[in-house]
Amino acid sequence: MAMRSAIGGIPRLSQSAAIAGGAARRSARPFSDGKGRVLSEEERAKESVYIQKMEKEKMEKMKHKAEKEKEKTELEKAEKKQEETYKG
Repeated sequence: MAMRSAIGGIPRLSQSAAIAGGAARRSARPFSDGKGRVLSEEERAKESVYIQKMEKEKMEKMKHKAEKEKEKTELEKAEKKQEETYKG
């Protein structure tokens, strides 16, 4: 009986040593909890920032394009007015 308890204690020691070793590995990788959850959240955050940046750039391009078209139509209207005044 005493032999079994002595042998049974050895795996417990090795398990606790393995857990302690795993904790040391986890502390070396601050952005991962071993399951990838923290890293995936970080990646999602980066992705959302990238998407917001791209949407902002797209909106700025559309705004710039709209301004150009507005200037073009105003210029065309001004030219038509000038032609009408010269004809009249």
